[in-house]
This record gives sequence, structure tokens and C-alpha cells, in this order.
Amino acid sequence: MEDTRILVVDDETAERVTLGEVLRLEGYRVSLAASGEQALAMVRQEPPFDLAILDLRLPGMDGLQVLDGIRRTSAETIVILITGYGTLETAVQALRKGAYDFLLKPCPVEEVLAAVRRALSELQAGRQRRVLMTQLQNTLQALIATTEGLALEPVREPTKEDSVLVVGDVQIDRGKHLVTYRGQPVELTPTEFRLLECLIERVDEVCTPQDLVRCAQGYETDAWGARSIVRVHIRRLRRKLEPDPENPRYILNVRGVGYLFASSPEMALAQSAEE
Repeated sequence: MEDTRILVVDDETAERVTLGEVLRLEGYRVSLAASGEQALAMVRQEPPFDLAILDLRLPGMDGLQVLDGIRRTSAETIVILITGYGTLETAVQALRKGAYDFLLKPCPVEEVLAAVRRALSELQAGRQRRVLMTQLQNTLQALIATTEGLALEPVREPTKEDSVLVVGDVQIDRGKHLVTYRGQPVELTPTEFRLLECLIERVDEVCTPQDLVRCAQGYETDAWGARSIVRVHIRRLRRKLEPDPENPRYILNVRGVGYLFASSPEMALAQSAEE
């Protein structure tokens, strides 16, 4: 934990310093910035931050602009937005831009710390998966080298329990945090990746928007809010994965219930017929 680096960005001195001290008491290494411009300068010049907590309303460059800058400069940095002027539209916009979470002031310290712990836990899990995948690939290469010329058992197809999931032309490699469509890499935000992972893990099963928010984001929300949040990401995933986003082959609506990821064209046609 002592190596975990967190950036706190808030133009209110008292709130910035207080939150910084709370995080330091938890054992994190904390840097403070009073403006978006200062924050981005620190992101560019210092070693990568693991997490950034941004106030939405900043002088000059606002929190969403800072979020864009961080995503371009340090894609692995997890960003939590916190504000006293939030609306559902703003929250959806923040999540669309790749924010991990969106908290409303006044926000209890324990709620902030809980969001930080969830985010860092997910970040660490992703890093561990990548390390394990690298070790596995090295082990497989060594095994192939030592058994060259011998008859090997056929390699089984990946299943839902494997690191690599394949449905049709879509492949998701959880270890490498990589999605490909027809062999070509697809650029997804962290939230889009988690949402797609949740859908593919439950291929051909209907997931409600609340199920997807719980699975992808790790928190509970009401049905109306979940629909608004998930709808944005579903639309973006379709634009990136579907041959015809207006007539989806993979990510289907189940009217009045939620969404499912179809395993085959036949399943997609059957679902369309039911609607």
C-alpha cells in the first residue's frame, strides 16, 4: 500500500488537504493539485499515479477535461470524480469518458475510502492477471520447446472459466485486458471492458441493467439509474463490435428486462423473433 500513488485534485484548499491527510493515514502516497492544469503537469512529469480523485468543478480546466487528459497520458490510472453539483447526465458523461466512479458531496470519508479500495483492488487484480498470463505464456513456450517433435494432446477450446473467452468473432483476453473482433484489436474503456466481460461470462443469459452495474462497477443503483448508465455503454460497445449497430448480432435488447450476448446468429434471430 505504501507504494500506491494517489493524486487529489480540488481547488478548495481545506477539502484537498483534508482528503490528502486521510489518505496518507491509510498508508497511501498522496500528491495534491489545486487545478486541472497543475494535475496534468504532474501526471506527465511524475511516475504514473495508480488513482486520481478529481473535483468536477475546477478553475479553468474542469474535471471532465482533466479526466480526458489523464486517459491520454496514463491509461492505467483509475479516476474517481467527486462533486457537489452532480446530475445523472454528468455521471453518465463521466462514466462514458472512462471514470471508474462518480461520488456526490458531501461524501462521507468512509464512502470515499471504500471507492478507493474497490478501485485499487480491481487495478491490482488486473496487474496480477497480466503477470500470471506472462508467466503462463513463458511456461508454455518452454514446454513446447522441450517437447518438440512429440505428439501432444489436443488443446481444448477456451471455456468460461478460462482467461480467454471467445464468442463468434469476439475474443476477450482478461489476462492481457484485450478485446479483438475478427482478429483486430478493439479499443475499450475500462468500464466498457468490464461490461463486455460480464455479458460474455453469461452468454445467452439475460442480464438486467442493475445486474450489469453491480457486475461491472461493483455497486448498487436503482433500476432507472442503471438503465441510463448501461444504455450509454451498450451503445458504444455496439458501435465498436457490431457489423451493423442498428441491427445487432451480439448485444441484444430483451425488451423490458435487459440485455444478453448472443452466442450464434440463430440465437440472435430467435431473440429478435420473440421481440
